[in-house]
Amino acid sequence: MNYVGLFSALSAEAVVVLAAIMALTLDLAGLRNAAPARRRRIVGGFAGLGLLVAVVPLWTLWGSGSLALAHGTVVVNDLTRLFKMVVLTLSFLTVIISLDYDVGGHIGEYFATLLFGTVGMMVLVSTEELLTLFVALELTSLSLYILTAFHKSALRSQEAAVKYFMFGAISSAFLLFGLSYIVGVTGATNLRALAAPATPLLSVGLLFVLVGLGFKVAVVPFHLWAPDAYEGAPTPVTAFIATGSKVASFFVLTKLLVVGFAGLAGAAFWGNFVPGWVMIVALTGAASMVLGNAAAIVQSNVKRLLAYSSIAHAGYIFVGLAAATNYGVSAVLFYVIVYALANLGAFGVVAVLASRAGGEELKNFDGMARRSPLLSLLLLVFVLSLAGIPPLGGFFGKFYLFAAAIQRDSVNFGLLWLVVIAILMSAVSLYYYLIVLKHVYVHESDGERIRTPGYLNLTLAVIALAVVGMGVWPEPILALLKCLVERL
Repeated sequence: MNYVGLFSALSAEAVVVLAAIMALTLDLAGLRNAAPARRRRIVGGFAGLGLLVAVVPLWTLWGSGSLALAHGTVVVNDLTRLFKMVVLTLSFLTVIISLDYDVGGHIGEYFATLLFGTVGMMVLVSTEELLTLFVALELTSLSLYILTAFHKSALRSQEAAVKYFMFGAISSAFLLFGLSYIVGVTGATNLRALAAPATPLLSVGLLFVLVGLGFKVAVVPFHLWAPDAYEGAPTPVTAFIATGSKVASFFVLTKLLVVGFAGLAGAAFWGNFVPGWVMIVALTGAASMVLGNAAAIVQSNVKRLLAYSSIAHAGYIFVGLAAATNYGVSAVLFYVIVYALANLGAFGVVAVLASRAGGEELKNFDGMARRSPLLSLLLLVFVLSLAGIPPLGGFFGKFYLFAAAIQRDSVNFGLLWLVVIAILMSAVSLYYYLIVLKHVYVHESDGERIRTPGYLNLTLAVIALAVVGMGVWPEPILALLKCLVERL
């Protein structure tokens, strides 16, 4: 084994692990008696610095080719480097948002756990070995369970963590059971060595794997944990769950299906359903769009509203995945990045405003446009992007997803039924997103003006600019993704 190459491939993960240990040590050794705000700034600043340093080896090795080490345990290419940088960016932004948020007395443990979760996501992105995939997924999940329960004195946080953990444990059992069937039938644990004739046992294994990963991305009917976990977790943690973990999970799900099980794809054309994972993805995607948008309409808590919205967005992503083409994969990965940025920005604004407005209910955001004009404007950008309004990134992301599904069968338009459902549900989503903006811009409030730190305003403004930029000029990123996907 080439240990030098292995260390080089995992150098970014090593930096993040070292930063997590140092952040925990720094807090335990010298800052326990300091004021919480000062501790958050110092420990969080150190954690953020570690995440920035971890980008350096990924950037310097960009374009150096593709390399698979330890039988696919670690796969290094530009696509994995890109998504590792996306995960690091989302984690860094989560750290910045957390600096102004009361995460309790265990500040070092909070940032260390967040970084360990980041490591799990990075390994998840860069592996093609099934057992390593499972271990990385569990490292990520355990970190998120802990972070969800970080407000241990709050009953709502405890309840959310218990529900998240229970559903997560069951989904892990399904996933491991499915992987055992797949390994037993194919005799391989590497994604690229799974090519085998379709047998009932292999199909059952794939079905169980889809159930396990369906929980991670919160699609119907495996979504029940999401609203409670999103509402009960500290808001920066909710942002991390809704963005970083979703990016890594959708990436590995897409790669697993397209690379490992291309021969079991089947079809979901109207009137010509062929058994396979495409049919499952199409049906669960349609159910997710309908249920997620319908349930979001009646929510009065902003975080629960965004939770049901995320279920609907998982359905939109499955529209592109159902195309089962390189263009569809590129559209999925593009939309995952756009969605993660817009969602992180929305939760960031909610975290800042809710902590000062006294709650996360819609009524707490009444008249916020007068009390905090800048953050209200940024929330407008994020919400309209999630709704798919041009010229923001969310609109073009959905356009590429729907175009990929249409092009899959451009003669008979076999996936048109799925695209029609997606378009109708996008129109429904606009209703509840506008309800949020109505409370912010139309309702009156006699509350005092809200003042927020300049670094938070700048961070959220940069995220908003990225969302706008990916809508105004999406071609560079989409062209890059197309080129990288073709090399899979």
